[in-house]
Amino acid sequence: MAAPGFWDDQEKSRSVIEEVKGLKRWIEFFREIEGKLKDLAELLELAEGEEGMRDELGREAQEIEKKLTDLELIQMLSGKDDERNAILTIHSGAGGTESQDWAQMLARMYSRWMENSGFKSQVLDLQPGEEAGLKSITVEVQGKYAYGYLKAEKGVHRLVRISPFDSNSRRHTSFASVFVYPEIEDNTEVKIEEKDLRIDTYRSSGAGGQHVNKTDSAVRITHLPTGIVVQCQNERSQHRNKENAFKILRARLYEHMLEEEMVQRQALEAEKKRIAWGSQIRSYVLHPYTMVKDHRTGEEKADAGSVLGGDLDDFIHAYLKQFGGN
Repeated sequence: MAAPGFWDDQEKSRSVIEEVKGLKRWIEFFREIEGKLKDLAELLELAEGEEGMRDELGREAQEIEKKLTDLELIQMLSGKDDERNAILTIHSGAGGTESQDWAQMLARMYSRWMENSGFKSQVLDLQPGEEAGLKSITVEVQGKYAYGYLKAEKGVHRLVRISPFDSNSRRHTSFASVFVYPEIEDNTEVKIEEKDLRIDTYRSSGAGGQHVNKTDSAVRITHLPTGIVVQCQNERSQHRNKENAFKILRARLYEHMLEEEMVQRQALEAEKKRIAWGSQIRSYVLHPYTMVKDHRTGEEKADAGSVLGGDLDDFIHAYLKQFGGN
């Protein structure tokens, strides 16, 4: 970094700094584990013939095991974009109120997982359901490896339950799709030309108070070459909605760019198959028994309530172990 001309190319120097930071994290992890192993060895020497030391030895061994698991996960999060923030979008499927309520349940589940995992989140766009729930919601998830973890959630999620909206208490099946994109900064390889855009403004609908509905604060951006359409109406300010819409558009265009790269074609085609309607990645059954099962990894839990309360780590870790950085 002290070399002459290092800072002349800001993008290159920033890339080198990030690489150095990544290597330092690996070194710190190894040193920490090495130190704990030395401590454990010393405890073993002290514990000879001491019955009371067993509990402490067990705790130390469990802590080392957890550190090794964390190290394994970081090694799995080695994809090009895994360290980035994420843009998460949930769309309700066909079925009206049933699927819109299911979309809201998923949004709550991810919100609790983010909170428990130390990620920050911001709602960029929200389309409320007609009677209850959500038609769609888009959330920015901020934190290291947000995309790396949440990419495990891409796909169709299926719910089976006794409907709270059915007066005859019949069992219903609902679907909602989850899409996750890496958040892309302005200065990356994604170039957006003004001539390629159509920007429309309109009055916001739904929650937000009277002020929202009196002004053309909502923004819809159409990228003409690809046909990608994004919209934001969650903020009262048209400027903020436009800013958030561009944030989503950059992420969508980056994903589109990756899909066109031949070197990633096979992996992305497999991913597309996983998120197609009718090939759900995970089922959440609340009746006649309770169980959540991931159809890609075989991971399952009987306590569906804890999963819907944000306990997703086992499913995410199982996905990462099987698919790694893909």
